[in-house]
Amino acid sequence: MFNELPELGEFPENWKRMHLLGLEDLTREELLILLDKAQVFRTAFDEGRRKFSFLSGHTSVTLFFENSTRTRTSFSLAAQRLGASCVAFTASTSSLSKGESVVDTAKNLEAMGCESMVVRHSTPGIPHLLAENVNCSIINAGDGAHEHPTQGLLDILTMRQRLGSLEGKTVGVVGDIAHSRVARSNAWGLKKLGAHVIVCGPSTLVSPVWKEMGVEFSHSLDAILPRVDVLNMLRIQFERQYTSPFPSTREYSLLFGMNSERLRRGKSDLLVIAPGPINRGVELTPEVADGPQSAILDQVSNGLAVRMAVLWLTDGARKRIQNA
Repeated sequence: MFNELPELGEFPENWKRMHLLGLEDLTREELLILLDKAQVFRTAFDEGRRKFSFLSGHTSVTLFFENSTRTRTSFSLAAQRLGASCVAFTASTSSLSKGESVVDTAKNLEAMGCESMVVRHSTPGIPHLLAENVNCSIINAGDGAHEHPTQGLLDILTMRQRLGSLEGKTVGVVGDIAHSRVARSNAWGLKKLGAHVIVCGPSTLVSPVWKEMGVEFSHSLDAILPRVDVLNMLRIQFERQYTSPFPSTREYSLLFGMNSERLRRGKSDLLVIAPGPINRGVELTPEVADGPQSAILDQVSNGLAVRMAVLWLTDGARKRIQNA
């Protein structure tokens, strides 16, 4: 089984989680296992090795109740590259429209032979609820404003590739912090690796409550710009807001958008990333988004590697637990 990618080594004894629900509960060791195994897959891609049979016979379902391009597609590709079958579940055409509960839907999918479910839902805690009610692996692909663990992992993997150790580095997460599950997963993961995190945005979108997580907060991008090694530029999530958090997108861009002039005032090796989708001209100007200090497309490639590692590790733990 392992001969097709010997760099993976033996299945890690210290990985015992059949679910991935968030980064908050992971230990530093578990976080490093995920990142290290994801790097093995990424290196294999770069060398042209892209098809494996680790999950041959496995069926994964992408159970998405919110729209997605990168996350859903990369989970599907990750399952297929590991040799698994992947089924895309569409809520709008399912029995949920007839009143079936999310838990009953998941139980029925499991009864059809599903071994893993990748779940995205607008309500925080839905992946946790499913994990308590089914025996297959549950992977959180974003639950409300709570967490998006695989996005956090791919962001951190991208930072490690460019910066090496993150110990002592400063990472600024800028934008719609109030509605961002990405900011939370970044914060939990980065803090475990010794980085300092600053969340930054308008006062309507950045609350002092972040201090309780051991995270610095700021309402001025220009003030934090000279200090940061990485900027993670988040999209304004207008679809989650009922009132405008600032007068106009033009004003937001002037105060919190990353442009070439701001890039020159940052560190010479400042790394710029963004989870996507990006609104060009709002969070990032095109010359920044497409420039040499941007790693946005590397993030996308790393996302596939991260999701392969997550599917492989959670499936291995599931088999161990069920065979114990």
